[in-house]
Amino acid sequence: MPAAQITPANVASLVPAWTYRTGDMPAKFPDDRGARTFEATPIKVGDNVYVCTPHNIVVAIDADTGQERWRFDPKVDAKGVPLMACRGVSYFQSPDQNGECAQRILSATIDGRLFAVDALTGIPCSGFGANGQVSLGQGLGNLQPGYFYVTSPPAVVNGVAVVGGFVFDGRETHEPPGVIRGFDAVTGQLRWAWDPSSPDENAPLKPGSTYALGSPNSWSVMSADPELGLVYVPMGNATPDYVAMHRSSYDERYSSAIVALDAATGQRRWHFQTVHHDIWDYDVGSQPVLFDMPMPDGTSAPALAQPTKHGEIYILNRRTGETLTRVEERPVPQGSLPGEHYAPTQPFSAEFPTFTPPPLREQDMWGATPLDQLWCRLRFRSLDYQGKFTPPSTHGSIEYPGNFGIMDWGSVAVDQKQGVMIVNTSYLPLTMKLISHETGGTRDPGSVHGAYSPQRGTPYAANPVQFISPLGLPCNAPPWGRLTAIDLKQRHIAWQAPLGTTHDHAPLGIAIRGAFNIGGSAVTGGGVIFIAATIDHYLRAFDEHTGAELWRARLPVGGQAGAMTYVSAKTGRQYVVIAAGGHQLLETGTGDYVIAYALPSAPADTSH
Repeated sequence: MPAAQITPANVASLVPAWTYRTGDMPAKFPDDRGARTFEATPIKVGDNVYVCTPHNIVVAIDADTGQERWRFDPKVDAKGVPLMACRGVSYFQSPDQNGECAQRILSATIDGRLFAVDALTGIPCSGFGANGQVSLGQGLGNLQPGYFYVTSPPAVVNGVAVVGGFVFDGRETHEPPGVIRGFDAVTGQLRWAWDPSSPDENAPLKPGSTYALGSPNSWSVMSADPELGLVYVPMGNATPDYVAMHRSSYDERYSSAIVALDAATGQRRWHFQTVHHDIWDYDVGSQPVLFDMPMPDGTSAPALAQPTKHGEIYILNRRTGETLTRVEERPVPQGSLPGEHYAPTQPFSAEFPTFTPPPLREQDMWGATPLDQLWCRLRFRSLDYQGKFTPPSTHGSIEYPGNFGIMDWGSVAVDQKQGVMIVNTSYLPLTMKLISHETGGTRDPGSVHGAYSPQRGTPYAANPVQFISPLGLPCNAPPWGRLTAIDLKQRHIAWQAPLGTTHDHAPLGIAIRGAFNIGGSAVTGGGVIFIAATIDHYLRAFDEHTGAELWRARLPVGGQAGAMTYVSAKTGRQYVVIAAGGHQLLETGTGDYVIAYALPSAPADTSH
């Protein structure tokens, strides 16, 4: 049933339909020390909405009332985990199985487990692994607490659950492997493993051995094409991030690339590298988006859009990996760090709108007051900067785009019928300083977002810090967040508008349009875009055709998650749902809310 009930003409009438609270709050886990964020995008199957919490508790919620139907708590050990997050769960229905667990929910945990529970009851699937779960630690070496964990849902395709993992990079070389594995969705047995830094990528693991340590990993959300039998894996880089003289040619092959694997065997079918010799932490954080791309001759091609942190969107043939829009290799700045080498060129998207910002200039430095603008100008003048892809240095440099990305895991949305792509972007520079382990050095002034990376095993530590003024606002001029619509047929920007405000982060009471955002959008059959994501606490609706803001609802805390919409088969009512739990690193509060909105219908509001 198309989700077209909510339109630009009536969206302003949306009201809360139900609110559910998961109960996953810090007071219940006082021993946890990691940052927490509620980044889950709910899924709806049948009459249930399924969502997971930062501690991987999975709940099933009645899609019409918000009443809890069941919950499963895997009782994770969060010791040492730097970021507690669960971006969603996956659903699988066995084509040749009836009864218990014929329909199941699969999810992975921040303490390295893959589990399956019955989708109707929440009871663990006894035939899956050992009592419903599989340990993901096998072959990863001597794991330290928090060095390997899973934050994204498994990609389930043709009976195989494909899982990557988040590696706590920046610590040292030879961190846990970034191996990608496919497990039988019914039994939990390992079907295959793809080891990106091994000379033989699909070699079976010998007893007592490990997969290649320090290899590129995939922490974000994967996509799959069941008809082609392919799973699309967005890759990070070999650890650590900001120097690479230690990396082997095998480490470099798939760093910061999108890789298509055969879902049945794990064999690589094609790959496309978005950054060569990545020393900026430009890992591919955005989920690959599958759609049919209009071509100039009037036909369409099976396409994959891969947004990147550094602002380019690559459009590839998802069957072959060939580019559908021209990509150019262009010269980029070179560095002089002893022992390091630098890629002479990087790939730029030449026939599709780019979101790479113009180079920064000293006269562009911005401030809410003359004093902090002066601070930003002096700071800019003191750092190395040659534009995009300026290499890190021991003197100190500016990285713009920063490693939070122009586009991150929320990715983009596509309205296939209208031929429109919706893109939310953020613009926040980073300052970087490499510190010699031999001679020592001083860390640059930090902030709550500073992240000292010891990078043990290399000659240098790294000190990346967001380029913000003493008042806490970016040194580059606003807007710092935008929402954009791209006409896919014409391959140009249809409209662009500031997204969000600094309402909840405004020093001196100054609310500025265009705010930093992390999360995803949903575009509906009715021509309405729904997105939260911003550091102010709102869920917003925009007109898909004009970019006009049509409606907004105040959230109790930040909604750094993906919005979703569905139509109830029982009532025919269309709902828009968002997880509002805040993001500790972005200082947008802490909560446990799942909120659904709909057009007025009695009863208008029910809380649980």
